[in-house]
Amino acid sequence: MDFAFGPEDERFRTRARDWLDEHVADALAQLAGQPQPQPLSQPGAAHDGASAPAPAHAHRAWERELGADGWIGLGWDRTHGTYGNRPATLTQQVVWAEEYARAGAPARLGHIGENLLAPTLLAYGDDTQRARFLPPIARGEELWCQGYSEPEAGSDLAGVRTRAVRDPGDGTYRVTGQKIWTSLAQEADWCFVLARTEDGSQRHHGLSFLLVPMDQPGRVEVRPIRQLTGDAEFNEVFFDGAVARAEHLVGGAGQGWRVAMGLLAVERGVSTLVQQIGFAQELDRIVRLALRTGAAADPVLRDRLVEQWAELKTMRWNALRTLGEASGPGAPSVAKLLWGGWHQRLGELAVRIRGAAAALGPERWTAERPYELDDAQRLFLFSRADTIYGGSDEIQRNIIAERVLNLPKESRG
Repeated sequence: MDFAFGPEDERFRTRARDWLDEHVADALAQLAGQPQPQPLSQPGAAHDGASAPAPAHAHRAWERELGADGWIGLGWDRTHGTYGNRPATLTQQVVWAEEYARAGAPARLGHIGENLLAPTLLAYGDDTQRARFLPPIARGEELWCQGYSEPEAGSDLAGVRTRAVRDPGDGTYRVTGQKIWTSLAQEADWCFVLARTEDGSQRHHGLSFLLVPMDQPGRVEVRPIRQLTGDAEFNEVFFDGAVARAEHLVGGAGQGWRVAMGLLAVERGVSTLVQQIGFAQELDRIVRLALRTGAAADPVLRDRLVEQWAELKTMRWNALRTLGEASGPGAPSVAKLLWGGWHQRLGELAVRIRGAAAALGPERWTAERPYELDDAQRLFLFSRADTIYGGSDEIQRNIIAERVLNLPKESRG
Protein backbone atom coordinates (compact mmCIF):
# COMPACT_ATOMS: atom_id res chain seq x y z
CA MET A 1 0.00 0.00 0.00
CA ASP A 2 1.31 3.49 -0.93
CA PHE A 3 1.26 5.88 2.04
CA ALA A 4 2.82 8.82 0.16
CA PHE A 5 1.14 12.21 -0.14
CA GLY A 6 0.17 13.43 -3.60
CA PRO A 7 1.53 16.41 -5.59
CA GLU A 8 -1.27 18.73 -4.43
CA ASP A 9 -0.55 17.77 -0.82
CA GLU A 10 3.12 18.63 -1.28
CA ARG A 11 2.24 22.02 -2.81
CA PHE A 12 0.04 22.64 0.23
CA ARG A 13 2.99 21.61 2.42
CA THR A 14 5.18 24.24 0.78
CA ARG A 15 2.60 26.97 1.42
CA ALA A 16 2.17 25.88 5.05
CA ARG A 17 5.93 25.66 5.65
CA ASP A 18 6.59 29.08 4.11
CA TRP A 19 3.89 30.71 6.26
CA LEU A 20 5.13 29.07 9.45
CA ASP A 21 8.75 29.96 8.71
CA GLU A 22 7.68 33.57 8.35
CA HIS A 23 5.50 33.82 11.46
CA VAL A 24 6.58 31.32 14.13
CA ALA A 25 9.81 32.99 15.26
CA ASP A 26 8.06 36.22 16.21
CA ALA A 27 5.31 34.31 18.03
CA LEU A 28 7.85 32.31 20.02
CA ALA A 29 9.69 35.50 20.92
CA GLN A 30 6.46 36.93 22.34
CA LEU A 31 5.93 33.75 24.36
CA ALA A 32 9.52 33.30 25.53
CA GLY A 33 9.67 32.28 29.17
CA GLN A 34 5.93 31.82 29.48
CA PRO A 35 4.37 28.45 30.36
CA GLN A 36 2.67 26.68 27.47
CA PRO A 37 -0.95 25.49 27.69
CA GLN A 38 -1.50 21.74 27.41
CA PRO A 39 -5.14 20.91 26.67
CA LEU A 40 -6.13 17.38 27.57
CA SER A 41 -7.35 16.80 24.02
CA GLN A 42 -3.72 16.99 22.85
CA PRO A 43 -1.95 14.38 24.94
CA GLY A 44 0.84 14.06 22.42
CA ALA A 45 2.10 17.56 23.11
CA ALA A 46 5.36 17.90 24.97
CA HIS A 47 5.19 19.21 28.52
CA ASP A 48 7.59 21.91 29.56
CA GLY A 49 7.28 22.08 33.33
CA ALA A 50 4.75 24.87 33.54
CA SER A 51 3.26 25.26 36.99
CA ALA A 52 0.43 27.52 35.83
CA PRO A 53 -1.26 28.40 32.55
CA ALA A 54 0.40 31.08 30.45
CA PRO A 55 -1.04 34.59 30.40
CA ALA A 56 -3.74 34.45 27.77
CA HIS A 57 -2.94 37.60 25.81
CA ALA A 58 0.14 36.31 23.95
CA HIS A 59 -1.49 32.97 23.09
CA ARG A 60 -4.68 34.72 22.03
CA ALA A 61 -2.64 36.94 19.73
CA TRP A 62 -1.20 33.83 18.09
CA GLU A 63 -4.67 32.38 17.64
CA ARG A 64 -5.81 35.59 15.94
CA GLU A 65 -2.75 35.53 13.69
CA LEU A 66 -3.54 31.97 12.60
CA GLY A 67 -7.15 32.92 12.01
CA ALA A 68 -6.35 36.05 10.02
CA ASP A 69 -4.59 33.96 7.38
CA GLY A 70 -7.15 31.15 7.33
CA TRP A 71 -5.18 28.44 9.15
CA ILE A 72 -7.92 27.68 11.69
CA GLY A 73 -10.68 25.31 10.65
CA LEU A 74 -8.88 23.65 7.75
CA GLY A 75 -11.23 21.30 5.94
CA TRP A 76 -14.43 22.20 7.80
CA ASP A 77 -17.45 20.93 5.89
CA ARG A 78 -18.55 23.70 3.49
CA THR A 79 -22.08 22.40 2.92
CA HIS A 80 -23.51 25.28 4.94
CA GLY A 81 -21.03 27.96 3.83
CA THR A 82 -17.52 29.17 4.60
CA TYR A 83 -16.29 30.84 7.76
CA GLY A 84 -12.98 32.46 6.82
CA ASN A 85 -10.95 29.25 6.78
CA ARG A 86 -9.05 27.52 3.98
CA PRO A 87 -10.43 24.49 2.15
CA ALA A 88 -8.28 21.41 2.80
CA THR A 89 -8.53 17.66 2.31
CA LEU A 90 -7.92 15.24 5.18
CA THR A 91 -4.39 14.59 3.97
CA GLN A 92 -3.73 18.33 3.80
CA GLN A 93 -4.92 18.69 7.38
CA VAL A 94 -2.32 16.07 8.33
CA VAL A 95 0.30 17.98 6.32
CA TRP A 96 -0.51 21.17 8.27
CA ALA A 97 -0.22 19.35 11.58
CA GLU A 98 3.13 17.86 10.57
CA GLU A 99 4.51 21.22 9.50
CA TYR A 100 3.17 22.91 12.62
CA ALA A 101 5.04 20.38 14.75
CA ARG A 102 8.19 20.65 12.60
CA ALA A 103 8.25 24.42 13.06
CA GLY A 104 7.99 24.09 16.86
CA ALA A 105 5.01 26.44 16.76
CA PRO A 106 3.28 27.49 20.00
CA ALA A 107 0.81 25.21 21.79
CA ARG A 108 -2.74 25.98 20.76
CA LEU A 109 -5.45 27.52 22.92
CA GLY A 110 -8.17 27.06 20.29
CA HIS A 111 -7.97 23.31 19.71
CA ILE A 112 -11.20 22.43 21.52
CA GLY A 113 -13.32 24.95 19.65
CA GLU A 114 -11.73 24.26 16.28
CA ASN A 115 -11.48 20.48 16.32
CA LEU A 116 -14.30 19.39 18.63
CA LEU A 117 -17.10 21.95 18.78
CA ALA A 118 -16.94 23.19 15.19
CA PRO A 119 -17.41 19.75 13.55
CA THR A 120 -20.22 19.10 16.04
CA LEU A 121 -22.04 22.31 15.08
CA LEU A 122 -21.55 21.50 11.40
CA ALA A 123 -23.15 18.11 11.95
CA TYR A 124 -25.85 18.85 14.57
CA GLY A 125 -26.22 22.63 14.88
CA ASP A 126 -28.59 24.90 13.01
CA ASP A 127 -27.76 27.73 10.62
CA THR A 128 -28.07 30.39 13.32
CA GLN A 129 -25.68 28.55 15.65
CA ARG A 130 -23.15 27.98 12.89
CA ALA A 131 -23.31 31.63 11.83
CA ARG A 132 -22.89 32.83 15.43
CA PHE A 133 -20.09 30.56 16.66
CA LEU A 134 -18.00 29.30 13.75
CA PRO A 135 -16.63 32.64 12.44
CA PRO A 136 -15.22 33.72 15.86
CA ILE A 137 -13.57 30.29 16.22
CA ALA A 138 -12.09 30.58 12.72
CA ARG A 139 -10.79 34.07 13.54
CA GLY A 140 -9.20 32.84 16.76
CA GLU A 141 -11.31 35.22 18.82
CA GLU A 142 -13.38 32.89 21.05
CA LEU A 143 -11.98 29.99 23.08
CA TRP A 144 -13.88 26.93 24.29
CA CYS A 145 -13.71 24.22 26.93
CA GLN A 146 -15.56 20.92 27.25
CA GLY A 147 -18.04 20.28 30.08
CA TYR A 148 -18.46 16.50 30.06
CA SER A 149 -16.79 14.63 32.94
CA GLU A 150 -18.05 14.90 36.51
CA PRO A 151 -16.73 13.52 39.82
CA GLU A 152 -19.06 10.50 39.52
CA ALA A 153 -19.35 10.44 35.72
CA GLY A 154 -15.99 10.31 34.02
CA SER A 155 -15.54 7.48 31.55
CA ASP A 156 -19.15 6.47 32.26
CA LEU A 157 -20.47 9.69 30.80
CA ALA A 158 -24.12 8.61 30.91
CA GLY A 159 -24.06 9.13 34.68
CA VAL A 160 -23.90 12.96 34.51
CA ARG A 161 -25.85 14.78 37.22
CA THR A 162 -25.45 18.41 36.14
CA ARG A 163 -28.97 19.73 35.59
CA ALA A 164 -30.35 22.40 33.29
CA VAL A 165 -33.84 23.66 34.15
CA ARG A 166 -35.73 25.69 31.58
CA ASP A 167 -37.27 28.95 32.73
CA PRO A 168 -40.94 28.92 31.61
CA GLY A 169 -40.82 32.70 31.22
CA ASP A 170 -37.90 33.55 28.94
CA GLY A 171 -37.03 29.99 27.87
CA THR A 172 -33.44 30.17 29.12
CA TYR A 173 -31.80 27.21 30.86
CA ARG A 174 -30.34 27.46 34.36
CA VAL A 175 -27.37 25.10 34.65
CA THR A 176 -26.33 23.76 38.07
CA GLY A 177 -23.68 21.14 38.76
CA GLN A 178 -19.97 20.37 38.70
CA LYS A 179 -17.64 19.41 35.85
CA ILE A 180 -14.09 18.18 36.33
CA TRP A 181 -10.82 17.73 34.38
CA THR A 182 -11.88 20.67 32.22
CA SER A 183 -8.94 21.68 30.03
CA LEU A 184 -8.36 25.42 29.50
CA ALA A 185 -11.45 26.41 31.50
CA GLN A 186 -9.43 29.23 33.05
CA GLU A 187 -9.01 30.81 29.59
CA ALA A 188 -12.24 29.77 27.83
CA ASP A 189 -14.96 32.19 26.80
CA TRP A 190 -17.53 29.40 26.35
CA CYS A 191 -18.14 25.84 27.50
CA PHE A 192 -20.23 23.17 25.77
CA VAL A 193 -22.02 21.34 28.56
CA LEU A 194 -23.77 17.97 28.70
CA ALA A 195 -26.59 18.37 31.23
CA ARG A 196 -29.75 16.57 32.30
CA THR A 197 -32.85 18.48 31.19
CA GLU A 198 -35.62 15.94 31.88
CA ASP A 199 -36.76 15.22 35.44
CA GLY A 200 -36.45 11.57 36.41
CA SER A 201 -34.37 10.65 33.37
CA GLN A 202 -31.56 8.14 33.73
CA ARG A 203 -28.43 7.15 31.86
CA HIS A 204 -28.25 8.49 28.30
CA HIS A 205 -31.91 9.57 28.21
CA GLY A 206 -32.98 13.15 28.95
CA LEU A 207 -29.61 14.80 28.30
CA SER A 208 -29.06 17.99 26.32
CA PHE A 209 -26.03 19.71 24.78
CA LEU A 210 -25.86 23.39 25.79
CA LEU A 211 -23.48 26.23 24.93
CA VAL A 212 -22.77 28.19 28.12
CA PRO A 213 -20.83 31.49 28.41
CA MET A 214 -18.11 31.32 31.06
CA ASP A 215 -18.17 35.01 31.99
CA GLN A 216 -20.94 34.78 34.59
CA PRO A 217 -19.53 35.97 37.95
CA GLY A 218 -21.16 34.19 40.88
CA ARG A 219 -22.68 31.59 38.56
CA VAL A 220 -19.54 30.01 37.04
CA GLU A 221 -16.46 29.29 39.17
CA VAL A 222 -13.21 27.71 37.92
CA ARG A 223 -10.81 25.99 40.33
CA PRO A 224 -7.44 24.63 39.07
CA ILE A 225 -6.52 21.02 39.91
CA ARG A 226 -2.91 20.31 40.95
CA GLN A 227 -1.60 17.14 39.26
CA LEU A 228 1.14 14.58 39.93
CA THR A 229 3.42 16.67 37.73
CA GLY A 230 2.89 19.73 39.92
CA ASP A 231 1.09 21.51 37.09
CA ALA A 232 -2.47 22.79 37.12
CA GLU A 233 -3.52 22.32 33.51
CA PHE A 234 -7.02 21.09 34.30
CA ASN A 235 -9.85 22.47 36.37
CA GLU A 236 -13.05 21.92 38.26
CA VAL A 237 -15.92 24.07 37.02
CA PHE A 238 -18.92 24.82 39.24
CA PHE A 239 -22.18 26.03 37.70
CA ASP A 240 -24.65 27.68 40.06
CA GLY A 241 -27.65 28.71 38.00
CA ALA A 242 -25.51 29.63 34.99
CA VAL A 243 -27.60 30.90 32.10
CA ALA A 244 -27.71 29.23 28.67
CA ARG A 245 -29.99 30.74 26.05
CA ALA A 246 -32.64 28.58 24.41
CA GLU A 247 -31.16 29.13 20.95
CA HIS A 248 -27.86 27.72 22.21
CA LEU A 249 -29.31 24.23 22.67
CA VAL A 250 -27.64 22.02 20.03
CA GLY A 251 -29.49 19.14 18.38
CA GLY A 252 -32.75 19.54 20.30
CA ALA A 253 -33.87 18.93 23.88
CA GLY A 254 -33.14 15.42 25.11
CA GLN A 255 -30.77 14.73 22.19
CA GLY A 256 -27.59 15.46 24.08
CA TRP A 257 -26.32 11.90 24.10
CA ARG A 258 -26.46 11.66 20.30
CA VAL A 259 -24.61 14.97 19.94
CA ALA A 260 -22.06 14.11 22.63
CA MET A 261 -21.24 10.76 21.04
CA GLY A 262 -20.84 12.46 17.66
CA LEU A 263 -18.31 14.83 19.21
CA LEU A 264 -16.38 12.02 20.91
CA ALA A 265 -16.06 10.21 17.58
CA VAL A 266 -14.21 13.29 16.30
CA GLU A 267 -12.08 13.57 19.45
CA ARG A 268 -11.02 9.95 19.50
CA GLY A 269 -10.73 9.50 15.75
CA VAL A 270 -9.23 12.14 13.44
CA SER A 271 -7.08 13.77 16.13
CA THR A 272 -5.25 10.48 16.78
CA LEU A 273 -3.04 11.00 13.74
CA VAL A 274 -2.15 14.51 14.86
CA GLN A 275 -1.23 13.21 18.33
CA GLN A 276 1.29 10.84 16.79
CA ILE A 277 3.37 13.77 15.58
CA GLY A 278 3.93 14.82 19.19
CA PHE A 279 4.57 11.20 20.16
CA ALA A 280 7.28 10.93 17.49
CA GLN A 281 9.00 14.04 18.86
CA GLU A 282 8.94 12.60 22.37
CA LEU A 283 10.35 9.27 21.16
CA ASP A 284 13.12 11.09 19.26
CA ARG A 285 14.15 12.94 22.43
CA ILE A 286 14.25 9.68 24.38
CA VAL A 287 16.38 7.96 21.71
CA ARG A 288 18.83 10.88 21.81
CA LEU A 289 18.89 10.64 25.61
CA ALA A 290 19.68 6.92 25.41
CA LEU A 291 22.55 7.59 23.00
CA ARG A 292 23.91 10.45 25.10
CA THR A 293 23.86 8.49 28.39
CA GLY A 294 25.03 5.21 26.92
CA ALA A 295 21.78 3.45 27.85
CA ALA A 296 21.37 2.43 24.20
CA ALA A 297 24.17 -0.11 24.74
CA ASP A 298 21.84 -2.13 26.98
CA PRO A 299 20.27 -4.73 24.64
CA VAL A 300 17.01 -4.82 26.62
CA LEU A 301 16.53 -1.06 26.49
CA ARG A 302 17.60 -0.99 22.85
CA ASP A 303 14.97 -3.62 22.06
CA ARG A 304 12.33 -1.55 23.87
CA LEU A 305 13.24 1.54 21.85
CA VAL A 306 12.92 -0.35 18.59
CA GLU A 307 9.60 -1.79 19.72
CA GLN A 308 8.23 1.67 20.55
CA TRP A 309 9.38 2.95 17.15
CA ALA A 310 7.79 0.03 15.28
CA GLU A 311 4.48 0.36 17.14
CA LEU A 312 4.31 4.09 16.45
CA LYS A 313 4.97 3.49 12.74
CA THR A 314 2.21 0.89 12.69
CA MET A 315 -0.26 3.26 14.36
CA ARG A 316 0.61 5.97 11.84
CA TRP A 317 0.19 3.69 8.83
CA ASN A 318 -3.12 2.43 10.14
CA ALA A 319 -4.34 6.00 10.68
CA LEU A 320 -3.23 7.01 7.17
CA ARG A 321 -4.93 3.93 5.72
CA THR A 322 -8.26 4.88 7.27
CA LEU A 323 -8.20 8.56 6.25
CA GLY A 324 -11.42 9.32 4.46
CA GLU A 325 -12.90 5.88 5.10
CA ALA A 326 -16.17 5.38 6.98
CA SER A 327 -14.81 3.76 10.13
CA GLY A 328 -16.94 1.45 12.23
CA PRO A 329 -18.06 2.19 15.79
CA GLY A 330 -15.07 0.43 17.29
CA ALA A 331 -12.30 2.17 15.31
CA PRO A 332 -11.89 5.18 17.65
CA SER A 333 -11.87 2.84 20.67
CA VAL A 334 -9.17 0.66 19.12
CA ALA A 335 -7.09 3.76 18.39
CA LYS A 336 -7.48 5.00 21.98
CA LEU A 337 -6.41 1.63 23.39
CA LEU A 338 -3.35 1.56 21.15
CA TRP A 339 -2.01 5.05 21.77
CA GLY A 340 -2.90 5.18 25.47
CA GLY A 341 -0.87 2.08 26.30
CA TRP A 342 1.93 3.05 23.92
CA HIS A 343 2.37 6.49 25.46
CA GLN A 344 2.31 5.09 28.98
CA ARG A 345 5.05 2.58 28.09
CA LEU A 346 7.07 5.42 26.59
CA GLY A 347 6.95 7.27 29.91
CA GLU A 348 8.13 4.17 31.74
CA LEU A 349 10.94 3.71 29.23
CA ALA A 350 12.04 7.33 29.65
CA VAL A 351 12.73 6.93 33.36
CA ARG A 352 14.36 3.51 32.88
CA ILE A 353 16.83 5.10 30.50
CA ARG A 354 17.55 7.81 33.08
CA GLY A 355 18.22 5.12 35.69
CA ALA A 356 18.79 6.21 39.28
CA ALA A 357 19.05 9.83 38.14
CA ALA A 358 15.32 9.74 37.36
CA ALA A 359 14.68 9.99 41.12
CA LEU A 360 16.33 13.42 41.26
CA GLY A 361 15.02 16.72 39.98
CA PRO A 362 17.01 18.81 37.47
CA GLU A 363 17.32 21.72 39.90
CA ARG A 364 17.51 22.12 43.64
CA TRP A 365 14.01 22.74 44.96
CA THR A 366 13.33 26.10 46.57
CA ALA A 367 10.34 27.68 48.29
CA GLU A 368 9.70 29.65 45.11
CA ARG A 369 10.00 26.63 42.78
CA PRO A 370 9.32 23.56 44.94
CA TYR A 371 8.45 21.08 42.20
CA GLU A 372 11.03 21.02 39.40
CA LEU A 373 10.86 18.02 37.01
CA ASP A 374 12.70 17.19 33.82
CA ASP A 375 11.04 16.06 30.58
CA ALA A 376 11.38 12.33 31.32
CA GLN A 377 9.87 12.64 34.80
CA ARG A 378 7.03 14.78 33.51
CA LEU A 379 6.27 12.33 30.69
CA PHE A 380 6.27 9.39 33.11
CA LEU A 381 3.89 11.04 35.57
CA PHE A 382 1.53 12.58 33.02
CA SER A 383 1.23 9.40 30.95
CA ARG A 384 -0.12 7.48 33.96
CA ALA A 385 -3.47 9.06 33.08
CA ASP A 386 -3.41 8.12 29.38
CA THR A 387 -5.35 4.90 29.92
CA ILE A 388 -7.99 6.70 32.02
CA TYR A 389 -8.96 10.06 30.51
CA GLY A 390 -10.90 10.37 27.27
CA GLY A 391 -12.64 7.10 28.09
CA SER A 392 -10.75 4.52 30.17
CA ASP A 393 -9.40 1.29 28.67
CA GLU A 394 -12.23 -0.61 30.34
CA ILE A 395 -14.84 1.60 28.67
CA GLN A 396 -13.13 1.25 25.27
CA ARG A 397 -13.10 -2.54 25.58
CA ASN A 398 -16.79 -2.51 26.48
CA ILE A 399 -17.54 -0.47 23.36
CA ILE A 400 -15.62 -2.91 21.17
CA ALA A 401 -17.24 -5.92 22.81
CA GLU A 402 -20.82 -4.64 22.66
CA ARG A 403 -20.92 -2.57 19.46
CA VAL A 404 -18.47 -4.46 17.26
CA LEU A 405 -18.41 -8.04 18.48
CA ASN A 406 -22.08 -7.99 19.58
CA LEU A 407 -21.28 -9.66 22.90
CA PRO A 408 -23.90 -9.50 25.69
CA LYS A 409 -24.01 -6.11 27.38
CA GLU A 410 -22.52 -5.69 30.81
CA SER A 411 -25.11 -5.48 33.58
CA ARG A 412 -25.32 -1.91 34.85
CA GLY A 413 -28.21 -2.31 37.21
